[in-house]
Amino acid sequence: MKTLSIGDYAVFLIYFVLVAGYGWWVYKRKHNADATSKDYFLAEGSLTWWAIGASLIASNISAEQFIGTSGSAFKMGLAISTYEWMAAITLIIVAVFFIPVYLKNKIFTMPQFLHQRYNGTVAMVMAIFWLLLYIVVNLMSILYLGALAISGISGLDIHLCIWLLAIFAVIITLGGMKVIGYTDVIQVAVLILGGLVATYLALNKLSTFTNTPGIISGFKSMYSEANDHFHMIFKKDNANYMDLPGLTVLIGGMWITNLNYWGCNQYITQRALGANLKTARGGILFAAFLKLLMPVIVVLPGIAAYVLYQKGMFHQEMLSASGVTDPNKAYPSLLNLLPGGLKGLSFAALTAAIVASLAGKANSIATIFTLDIYKKAINPAADDKKLVNLGKWSVVVAMFLGILLSEVIGNALMGEGKQGFQYIQEYTGFVSPGIFAMFILGFFWKKATSNAAMFATIGGFIMSCFFKLLPRFADLSFLSPYGFSKLALQDDKVTKLYEIPFLDRMGFVFVICVVGMYIISKIDGARGVKTNGLEIDGSMFKTSRAFTAGALIVTGIVIALYSIFW
Repeated sequence: MKTLSIGDYAVFLIYFVLVAGYGWWVYKRKHNADATSKDYFLAEGSLTWWAIGASLIASNISAEQFIGTSGSAFKMGLAISTYEWMAAITLIIVAVFFIPVYLKNKIFTMPQFLHQRYNGTVAMVMAIFWLLLYIVVNLMSILYLGALAISGISGLDIHLCIWLLAIFAVIITLGGMKVIGYTDVIQVAVLILGGLVATYLALNKLSTFTNTPGIISGFKSMYSEANDHFHMIFKKDNANYMDLPGLTVLIGGMWITNLNYWGCNQYITQRALGANLKTARGGILFAAFLKLLMPVIVVLPGIAAYVLYQKGMFHQEMLSASGVTDPNKAYPSLLNLLPGGLKGLSFAALTAAIVASLAGKANSIATIFTLDIYKKAINPAADDKKLVNLGKWSVVVAMFLGILLSEVIGNALMGEGKQGFQYIQEYTGFVSPGIFAMFILGFFWKKATSNAAMFATIGGFIMSCFFKLLPRFADLSFLSPYGFSKLALQDDKVTKLYEIPFLDRMGFVFVICVVGMYIISKIDGARGVKTNGLEIDGSMFKTSRAFTAGALIVTGIVIALYSIFW
């Protein structure tokens, strides 16, 4: 039933008061009227390792995970967990190799890194790219999928839900990164507790179909009745191969997706850029451990919903307006089975995930616009007070644009049975190969030039579009033996073509960008073009024994999980 009881509203009100009250306390206790813009945007030096780790997860786990990932789990099963478990390994790589470079060179924003390593033109082009990506893809998708879930649980109009989520997020964001970072600790606690409750009750529900009650029995029942949903690696004849193409998730494009997201993304790295190296690494390792837990919260409910759906439950709730089964409605449909009070807790967890992600994304948009565009190109003489005020207005404007986009095109892009999570991954993948190539060579190859970086930035996007559209103009059937899948296009007749899975497409574009950057840099070097180096030495990459032990434990758990569910 799409309603909340008085008990549910009471639980949600407690959550809201806790977050708002704690946020206000943090703001009043730690606010400084003379705070610098870096203090406002980055909470410079004031976040602890546990706040950094919690904030990383709170910003990452949002509607696209609760709704999108659960929807993908409904359709394809445990394999979608590869985004979570591979991310745990990626976080360790970022902590060891990326963060030391940023901190040693006093990097506070990603465009600043590009300006320092390449030149102002590359930095400005990428600053604009990131703003468009964060608003058009991320803000819009978080708002739409979040509102879809909130509406599905509460029965409130989806348009009202979009506005309420945006307003709540703006209130949190206007307090600056300190408020976001510390309130995210509460958000993550609520998120994990509420998510575990939903998973527990879903497995309990499944156990009612067996003679033995309990979550262990429920899991065994789910594993038995949806065994095809418990494979991590798909073969090329699998219907889901286009989304997760076989071993590519272990040795191909999945690495580009994860390393770009966790290592070259203002939205994520911003949490660690204001801390010292030991604190930043501790927070990132904590986030890696939390990442291992996420599939229990966002994937298992989707598989449970699939099994219950096969048993005849909530068929009506899963339908879109046009009568299509919509995987994005799996998680909200499942929550509607929860009793009063517990439904309110899961509802609060979902809201916490959405609001934390919106706040983090809006803060990053404001940071890039204020420090990397306005301060650099429009008003270099602007003082800190003006920059902080402009940052606050940027938050409001960005959120308003996100609302408009989610209202106008949200359903077209992510509704009607589409997988919202896969939409985000694919369209982010149009720019991530070029960005990652530019960053990785910028880090570790001193001869990479600004012309080469510009090629990766613009050329990478153009090539991604080319490979996306290529099957519509060329017969790629010769690629069939290599695992590429058929795509049926409906015009006057159905034409059988061969589409390139987007993760493989990302891998191809990344390789082309790296080769292109190498050739262009060599040509520039022969012409005497100078490059801007970074301060890097081997000692930066040494880690403490405690960090190394934690990293080995995370890696061992991931290897074990893939071995079990291969």
